[in-house]
Amino acid sequence: MKNTRTLVGDEVVEQVSALTEGVFDRLAPLRERTLALFGAAGETAGVTGGELAVLRDQVVQTLADRDRLVVGAGFVAAPNVLTDQEFGFEWWTRGEDGTPVQLFISLDPASEHFLDYTRQSWFTVPRDTGRRHITGPYVDYLCTDEYTMTFTVPVPASAGLAGVVGADVYVREWEHRLLPRLRNLPGRATLVNAQGRVIVSNTVRRSTGSLVREIDIPAWWSSGAEVLDQDGTTLRRCGDSPIALLVVDTPRNQR
Repeated sequence: MKNTRTLVGDEVVEQVSALTEGVFDRLAPLRERTLALFGAAGETAGVTGGELAVLRDQVVQTLADRDRLVVGAGFVAAPNVLTDQEFGFEWWTRGEDGTPVQLFISLDPASEHFLDYTRQSWFTVPRDTGRRHITGPYVDYLCTDEYTMTFTVPVPASAGLAGVVGADVYVREWEHRLLPRLRNLPGRATLVNAQGRVIVSNTVRRSTGSLVREIDIPAWWSSGAEVLDQDGTTLRRCGDSPIALLVVDTPRNQR
C-alpha cells in the first residue's frame, strides 16, 4: 500500500475527515441523552411518544453550531419501540433566521401522506450494520428541496434498536468549504460517496448527484478501498468516512 502522504490531495482528505468527524461529534451528546432516556425507561414502563420531547433541548443544541453547518437534527424511533405508538420522530430544522423549527410528518400508516422512514437508507444502514452512516447526496424533498447529506448513528436499546440520531448538512455548504481546495488540485478532482455519486467537484462535467462511471467505485469500496494510484488517476478514502477523493490528471482546459 502506498504512503498516502505522497499522494495528491492530502489537505482535501484531511478537511473532509475533519468536517465529517465534526458532524458526528455534534451528534454524540444527543445519542448519549437518548441512551439515557431509553436506559432509564427500560427499568420502568418504557418510553412514550410524548416523552421524546425531553430530547428537544439537546436537538436544538445540535443545531446551534457556530459555522451553521448542521441544518437539521433529531431522533427517529425504531418501529414499536415506543409504548403508545408504532413510530416516533423528534426532528428539528434551522429556519432562515436561525430559529429552530420542529418538523412534523405523518406517522399514520393509513394516511396517504405517511412517510415510512424504515425504508430510508439513513435508517436501514445503521439498523442493519450497527454502525454510523452518511446518506447522500440526495435531494431532500421532505425538508429543503436541496442536495443534502444525512449523518446517522444507531442508538441501541435493551430489546435491540431504539432508533437513530441524525443530522442534515447541505451539500452547498460542503462545496463552499471544499471547492477552493479542489480547484487547486491538478486535473479533475471530485469527492464521491461509496456508490460513486458526486458530492463536490472542480469540474462542471461532474455535477452533484451524478454518477462517476469511468471507475467502478462501488467495487473498489467492497474490495477494501485501498489507495489507487495509477495511470494518472488517484482514488483514496477520506479518513474513516464513506467518502473518497478521485483525481484524474487532465489539462485544466479540458475540465
